[in-house]
Amino acid sequence: MPSTDKPIALVIGAGDHLGSAIARRFAREGFHLVVTRRRGDLDALSSEISALGSGATAIHSDARDESQVIDLIDRVESELGPVRVAVFNVGGNVRYDICETSTRVYRKVWEMCALAGFLVGREVAKRMLPRNEGTILFTGASASLRGGRGFAAFAGGKHALRALAQSMARELGPQGIHVAHVVVDGLIRNEVTAEFLPDLYASKGENGIIEPDGLAEIYWQLHRQPRSAWTFEQDVRPFSEPW
Repeated sequence: MPSTDKPIALVIGAGDHLGSAIARRFAREGFHLVVTRRRGDLDALSSEISALGSGATAIHSDARDESQVIDLIDRVESELGPVRVAVFNVGGNVRYDICETSTRVYRKVWEMCALAGFLVGREVAKRMLPRNEGTILFTGASASLRGGRGFAAFAGGKHALRALAQSMARELGPQGIHVAHVVVDGLIRNEVTAEFLPDLYASKGENGIIEPDGLAEIYWQLHRQPRSAWTFEQDVRPFSEPW
């Protein structure tokens, strides 16, 4: 990976919708993007970022694996430059009634939501602390605040991620690192969600679905906040969504 003189934004979980939208938003501000996902195509996103006049480094990496996370952060910092912003955007949303939730499913969801968030947050913090600056952003969900039928595993993982973010914010904030958590309290426009929750998705109508680009703007604004007025948590929903 050739070094760059641009600030670096790392997006863990750069999927086809929100993750990609976040990457594009930071690319428009002149960041070099390091985009990762466990599997799936990253070439299309890299091309979009290049078309915006920025650079992209695409890496397939499993955020649940400690050695892979350590290697990823080491490579970026040593070969590209310091990470200015890190976004943890790994999902893990599955739906099983409690008696149908296997230990394997529960553990896998916890690994994706909580363990992976811990590993990424820890390794990025190690690099940011000596510089006394940086932004770490975590993507939460409605399940970060409340459990729902069929979502015991997902709610457990997202509750744990929110607690991690709270602890990190209190520890790292006074040392110049902004840690924030975004509660996505609604459905994001994408075909995967439409297939996973077809009745709920259809019931929301055109005005009840969150647009990825609009949500990505919040991540950018969190990074841009002055130190005298940092937000820890931002909860987001469409205007038509009841509280």
